[in-house]
Amino acid sequence: MPALIVWAGTAPAAAQEQTVPVTELLTAPARYDGAVITIEGELVGDYGYRASGIVWTQLNDDSYVRAPLVEGGALTGANTGVGLRIPAAEMNGLSPPGGYRIRGPIVRATGQWRFHDPNRQGETYLDVASLEVIESGKQLEEGPNGLAVILGAVLVLAAGATLAQRRYARMRA
Repeated sequence: MPALIVWAGTAPAAAQEQTVPVTELLTAPARYDGAVITIEGELVGDYGYRASGIVWTQLNDDSYVRAPLVEGGALTGANTGVGLRIPAAEMNGLSPPGGYRIRGPIVRATGQWRFHDPNRQGETYLDVASLEVIESGKQLEEGPNGLAVILGAVLVLAAGATLAQRRYARMRA
């Protein structure tokens, strides 16, 4: 059962919450400046813990979240993500972020969208007020690449044949 992680953060309670795809945020980020929004996706890269008690991380919302390449997903282009600012106390028990051979936790994050925040040197991010884990992260298993195994075997056999031929030629000389 997914865990619910909630933090009463800085998002204004009176604002109207709306769910926004990350691609739309990246297309028109100023449109949502100051709005309370919800985004969904995979936490990836690293959890950047700060002495201030805040964690910075990235949330990706692209086709690879639900269908990673190593599990047969299609190559559909670049990753699509935005930064999150989350209280460190709310990170307890959260799966490691996504990376090579790891699919990070899929979450629903709600908070105030900050576009070029002057208090954070112009950073653009979601100041998270609540975080819900939809699905825990998991290890991704990558099986052997059949073509690479066959080519490797052919190269080993070719090298063995070349060495045998040279040894035979030296013995005859």
